[in-house]
Amino acid sequence: MQHWTKAPLLALVLGLAAWSSLQAQAPEAGAASSTTIPGTTVAVETVYLPGGTFEWQRGEVIQTAEIDPFWIGTYEVTHDLFSLFQHREEDTDESNWEGGGFEADAVSRPTPPYIDVTFGMGHEPRHPAVNMTQQAALLFCGWLYQKTGEFYRLPTEAEWAYACQLSTKEMGELDAHAWHYGNSEETYHEAGEKAPTWLGIYDLLGNVAEWTLDAYTEPETAGEEVLDNPWAVPEQRYGRVVKGGSFDSDAEDCTCMAREKSSIRWQQRDPQIPKSLWWNTDSPFVGFRLVKPAKQASPEEVEAFFGKAIKW
Repeated sequence: MQHWTKAPLLALVLGLAAWSSLQAQAPEAGAASSTTIPGTTVAVETVYLPGGTFEWQRGEVIQTAEIDPFWIGTYEVTHDLFSLFQHREEDTDESNWEGGGFEADAVSRPTPPYIDVTFGMGHEPRHPAVNMTQQAALLFCGWLYQKTGEFYRLPTEAEWAYACQLSTKEMGELDAHAWHYGNSEETYHEAGEKAPTWLGIYDLLGNVAEWTLDAYTEPETAGEEVLDNPWAVPEQRYGRVVKGGSFDSDAEDCTCMAREKSSIRWQQRDPQIPKSLWWNTDSPFVGFRLVKPAKQASPEEVEAFFGKAIKW
C-alpha cells in the first residue's frame, strides 16, 4: 500500500501545475509530429491546425462553423501504410495501445480485391492508397488506434474545408501544388512530389480525392447560427462526401469548396451480391487523409464513435 507524505504530495501538485502550463501552450500552426507504427519503420506524419471559426460554403449557402484544433495528415494515406493493415504478413503483435491486448491475427482485414484497384497506376510505397470504401478507411483508423494508442479518424467535411481554407490562403499557382487532369497525365503520383501548402500539407488538392465522415447533404438556408464542429452523420452506406478533387478532375474542380458524392456506381464492376464492404471497383481517384483531434477521446468515446460512423 502506498502512503503519501507531504513532500511527494507537494511535488505532485507542482508537477500537475507545470503539466497544465504546458498543456495551455498549444503548438503553433503547422507544427509537425510523427508517430511510428510499432514494429515497423512506417510513420504517420501530421501537422497541427489551431481551432477557429470560418465561413463554410456548400453550393450557394454560406454558414459559419467553429472547429476544434486537430492534427491533419501531412500526406494522403500511402500504400506502405495501408498495406500494414491490408496484409496480415506485414503486421505484428507490437502495439502502444493501452486499451487492451493487440493480436494481429484477430484483426478484420480487407478481403483480396476483385480487380487491380490501382488500374495499373502502381502501388509503390509512396503512392496513395486508393479505391477502398469509406467503411474500409474507417476500419483502418480503428486498427491504427489499436496499434498506436492514438485516435485517428477521417475528417468531417467542415474540418477538411477549414484545413483547406486555412492552408491554401497564400497558395500560388495550382499547378505548383496539385495534380489535376491538365497536368497529371491521367494518373496519380507519389505523395509529396508537388509543393506543400504554407502549413506543410501536401496534395490537399488534386492527386486523389479524399473521403470525409459526412453524408452528402444540401443545406437549405444559411441562418445566423454558428455550427459547432458539424458532422452530417450518415444513415446509409452510400452518399458520402469526397473532397479535394483528383488527378482526373479539371483544375476548376480542385478547390476547397468543390464536393463529390459517393455512389453505388463506384462498385459497378463488383459481381458480388451484396457489394464488397472493403473495395470499390471504379473509384481509383479516391483515397483518404487522417486527422487526429488535439483533445484525444477516451476509449469509451472512441468505441462510440466507430459504432456511429460505420454503416454497413
